[in-house]
Amino acid sequence: MPTDPAPFAKAPDGRPLYRRRAEKADGRELLLYGYTPHDGAQAETDFTSGAGPSELRWHPLRQEWSVYAGARQNRPHLPGQADDPLAPGGPGQPPSEIPFADFEIAIFENRFPSLNAASAAFESGAQAIDRKAATGRCEVVVYDPGPTGNLASLGQDRRILLVHAWIDRYQDLFARGHRVIMPFENRGEAVGVTLHHPHGQLYAFDFVPSVQAKTAEAFSDGWSLQHSLPDWWPAYGVTEAGGVAAFAPPFARFPYEVWLAPRQRREGPWDMSGEEIEGFASLLGGMTARYDRFFGRDTPYMLTLHAAPDGGAKNFHFTAQFYPLLRSPEKVKFLASIEQSTGVFTVDVLPEAAAEALRSA
Repeated sequence: MPTDPAPFAKAPDGRPLYRRRAEKADGRELLLYGYTPHDGAQAETDFTSGAGPSELRWHPLRQEWSVYAGARQNRPHLPGQADDPLAPGGPGQPPSEIPFADFEIAIFENRFPSLNAASAAFESGAQAIDRKAATGRCEVVVYDPGPTGNLASLGQDRRILLVHAWIDRYQDLFARGHRVIMPFENRGEAVGVTLHHPHGQLYAFDFVPSVQAKTAEAFSDGWSLQHSLPDWWPAYGVTEAGGVAAFAPPFARFPYEVWLAPRQRREGPWDMSGEEIEGFASLLGGMTARYDRFFGRDTPYMLTLHAAPDGGAKNFHFTAQFYPLLRSPEKVKFLASIEQSTGVFTVDVLPEAAAEALRSA
């Protein structure tokens, strides 16, 4: 049953933000976030859990872990609106993961997770390779009750609510002992989206992946994004709002790659001021709209939020990174043989040229 909603934060304009917790029929956690307390719980669809033990295997040459989660093969693939599992639940509605007649933002444990507590029962067996349980947590972040939309069309109020919902998840999941929290969004079928309903996801890792470990080490060793940003501006700048910059990093690996970062060093969005939260929320929508204008189509992209591991790391600077999967309106940026095999990307558009083009969009 759902708990009574309670304010968990305030929007920059002072309005209280509410969070309601509920437990789904199969024990998974569901949270509703809104500017108003949401009620109206409906009878829940009895979904069969798709969770199963998953494991990590160590690649001795690349020196990194990979996740193996066979149960994910059974997850839904591009259902029509009549079978949308992220729509509000209720009489006459399709089977839904969210048994409420209405909501603003809903976050729930993924039914087909890569990382999950059930993996703790993993049996390692013969140690021909280095293996261990892939514990952690995977969540689905539903931006809107409607079946269509994107970060631009949500509107600023909803984006601010989304940022505060992310902050709440960071704080809760770090408190539970998870080490790296990564909200992300895959937009478009070219990126591998399996549900069209506007949503993102969140992974809570119980280990520090190699990219995040190297990033934390670079910041700890003294590299400073805060000091670099003024040197890159305006040549690599795209736009800014509320003390948050949108820029094409000089070392971008994707054509038209853009990062969002507070000009002042922040370890994560939990450190940002109200003005920075407003600016960050505005740029999340603004960059989505800018990409769509520039390419003249709904732009497939990957968006990831990179915050400090363990809730804090020396000199770490939070960024949100957009990786568009296009190099022109009709040409996809493929990660082909050399890039997959070596990690050395070939970039078709110079970052400074990308920044100039996006500024004019």
